[in-house]
Amino acid sequence: MTYQEPLSQKAIAIAISESRDMAELGLGPEHLRDAMSEIARHLLAMGARLVYGGDLRANGFTELLFELVARYRRDADVGDPRPAVINYLAWPIIVSKPAAEMRGLVDELAGLVELHFLDRSGGDLAPAVLDDAERPAVTNADWAIALTAMRNVLTRVSDARVVLGGRTEGYKGRMPGIAEEALTALTAGQPLFLLGGFGGCARDIAVALKLLPPPANFAAWAEWKAFESFDNRALRNGLTVEENSTLVRTVHVDEAVALILRGLLRLAKPAQENA
Repeated sequence: MTYQEPLSQKAIAIAISESRDMAELGLGPEHLRDAMSEIARHLLAMGARLVYGGDLRANGFTELLFELVARYRRDADVGDPRPAVINYLAWPIIVSKPAAEMRGLVDELAGLVELHFLDRSGGDLAPAVLDDAERPAVTNADWAIALTAMRNVLTRVSDARVVLGGRTEGYKGRMPGIAEEALTALTAGQPLFLLGGFGGCARDIAVALKLLPPPANFAAWAEWKAFESFDNRALRNGLTVEENSTLVRTVHVDEAVALILRGLLRLAKPAQENA
């Protein structure tokens, strides 16, 4: 019998960004990068593929993820040649970059990353259609429609989602990015791992799900009420209420990784037993 990694054939979406609370929590960008690195490294070691909606900012999390994949091999099953990361680029990001840069990215990441260029409604665009002559102006409405479409795609192609950090102001979509990714997962009944220890949007969602009390400086943002119809049972992530309570509080990356893997392995076990 061919050996299978525990999370073989699983795709895990990761949503991460800096939050307004990090400085007051004694945290900096390096803590988020460390969290991203360790979560991604352990998931790859367990055979999972990583799903990410990237923005291609220099020194951003997309770039970090690509570096990690180049450094750490995914422990894939024998005969599974698929790249370790599936990265989706929303239409406004694509049209804001020169076509040559987009084509160069495809060549550079060949074999490491499965790149998808999405149109305004979330459909796949072939890289060949990218044309410098067609660079329409992008409106706020375009951003909102395209980002929502991309996040719906991320949910369809992934089996679970990990979210941490997140700004709640200055966003381009219909709501903060971390919020929309989490809300899409909850609405679809997708397993969601919520790391609130880095503050920001993820912590606010944990407050809405009654996993955390509101902090002293808590200020609800407009779309926060969308989460009030859910409770901690909606996470469906294989963890107990007590374990999720620990996950949303911890700033210790090792502890967070252990809890994420524990939940994923519990969810995977019934499927493996029935295989």
